[in-house]
Amino acid sequence: MAQTHFGYQTVDESEKARRVRGVFDSVAKRYDLMNDVMSLGLHRAWKAYTVAVANLQPGDKVLDIAGGTGDLARAFAGHVGDTGVVLLTDINEAMLVTGRDRLLDEGLALPTAVCDAESLPFGTGAFDLVSVAFGLRNMTHKDVALAEMCRVLRPGGRLLVLEFSQVAEPLRKPYDWYSHKVLPLLGKWIANDADSYRYLAESIRMHPPQAELKAMMKSAGFGHVDVHNLTAGVVALHVGIKC
Repeated sequence: MAQTHFGYQTVDESEKARRVRGVFDSVAKRYDLMNDVMSLGLHRAWKAYTVAVANLQPGDKVLDIAGGTGDLARAFAGHVGDTGVVLLTDINEAMLVTGRDRLLDEGLALPTAVCDAESLPFGTGAFDLVSVAFGLRNMTHKDVALAEMCRVLRPGGRLLVLEFSQVAEPLRKPYDWYSHKVLPLLGKWIANDADSYRYLAESIRMHPPQAELKAMMKSAGFGHVDVHNLTAGVVALHVGIKC
């Protein structure tokens, strides 16, 4: 059976999806709090920048993949108006339910669907914009997922990939120390789960760096890809335009 990585471990491909699901089942209830703590609130600025780059217009149709607790979907919904659509999806039901319920508590009802990004149940050319924030690195076949995202976009539509990336060289040693030593402790104290945040640190190191992900997006069918490094490359926003 083909193998892949789960953090620094090598596992069967069929095993990775189950393990990733277990990570997010475990942290769903404390996911937003942990994001605030471990990023010192910066994740809010990264997402706000992504929304600004999206430049959505009334009537746009948006697919938010691995949308988790709904931060981007909520922001997108404020730009597409009553004639637009924002569809919130995630492969993990616990995360999706947490996000849907939070949005409902705020008076916002968005269509939601549990689905796998590697086999999207949507028509070709159905969306103006597809987004995936902090989800691509968890996917087993990233090339397949990117091709699916390209397929469901209309010609000229855009894909926004917001993801942890390769930090600038002068910051790598302190960033490694923080990631491998501090993050698991925060996970233990706040979410009662050190292992899931140890996996987070490892999965970031296994994710393709900026230039490699740009090349993957071009291979998937995006004719032009821009890379926006945020916070010295801790996070990168890749913006791909479908041919």
